[in-house]
Amino acid sequence: MSIAQNSPPLQDNTAPAVTVIKVDEREIVSRVIVSGTLLPREDVMIMPEIEGLVITDILVDEGASVKKGMVLAKLNRNALDISILQNKAQLARIDALIAQSKAQISEAEANRQQATNSFTRAGTLLKSGSASADIYDQKQAASKGADARLASSRQALEIALADRAAAQATLNTTELQLARSEIKASVDGVIYRRNAQLGSVASASGEPLFRVVANGMIELEAEVSELDIASLKQGQNVAATVAGITKPINGKIRLISPEIDKISRLGKVRIALDKDPHLSTGAFAKGVVETGRKRAITVPLLSITYTKTGPVLQSVVQSKITSKPVQIGLIGDGRAEIIDGVKQGDSIVARSGSFLRDGDLIRAVAINEELPQ
Repeated sequence: MSIAQNSPPLQDNTAPAVTVIKVDEREIVSRVIVSGTLLPREDVMIMPEIEGLVITDILVDEGASVKKGMVLAKLNRNALDISILQNKAQLARIDALIAQSKAQISEAEANRQQATNSFTRAGTLLKSGSASADIYDQKQAASKGADARLASSRQALEIALADRAAAQATLNTTELQLARSEIKASVDGVIYRRNAQLGSVASASGEPLFRVVANGMIELEAEVSELDIASLKQGQNVAATVAGITKPINGKIRLISPEIDKISRLGKVRIALDKDPHLSTGAFAKGVVETGRKRAITVPLLSITYTKTGPVLQSVVQSKITSKPVQIGLIGDGRAEIIDGVKQGDSIVARSGSFLRDGDLIRAVAINEELPQ
């Protein structure tokens, strides 16, 4: 604090000396401090899609950058390879049966045509008296038998085709299982946890084999008091300080939770941070959110007294105290914006206190520098 500059002496030198300051206009910045933990913006769990196979190869480790479709690990595929060979052999056998059935149908169609023609001629001869009824009956029976054999051949083909469809479905399933024996990344990102171990049996009911930070996007999940959360908005800039990193990380508020914890009275915000290779999930971080900036009439917070009716400044007019109700706007850096109640250049008590009353005569002592906060 600089040397005090005394105002002109008062006639009553017994009045108490009180430090006063001038209300001035300056830039004021309102900030909210938040703190929390770094988390993946999207936590992707890589699980095996096939059960009971042993992990034989692990191709990546924690911290590795991966691309969608990249192979991360391989499972034992020997049993699947054998099943595929068996399925293909079964398909080949069925294809041969289908070819045989088609040939039998062609033969049965030709025999039926011949039997039908003979039966037709026998009917003509029977009418003309050139053939007996026995011959007619024989030709009729032969025609019906040819029809039955053709129907049987066609049914055999339908059964063979159904068997082939079933065998093809089995082959497709086995080939899908074979493809799933390679554990692949489902998104671009960074592996931050690896649970896969060589020789262990892959299971979808256990821990994920890998956990990936999708697209490498890490954000700060911060807690904010219920008094401050109302001043936050999506898209506001945040300067985050992360434990172990000296340089601040820039970010923006991405999401504001609509819920306040009924016990802690804190709300949560999600702050998207710029990509940085030094960011680690689980790390502690603090953030500073600028919620307002303007040039306005301001006073130190120490000058304000809070009463039942609201905030008050103790104005000094002709060495007398006068309490003035004021309306406060932004608060920041130890100062408050005064929207209404006093004007620039007014003198006020630097440190308000209950020992002063309206009408009290004082001996004003002015200072030029800021009060210590």
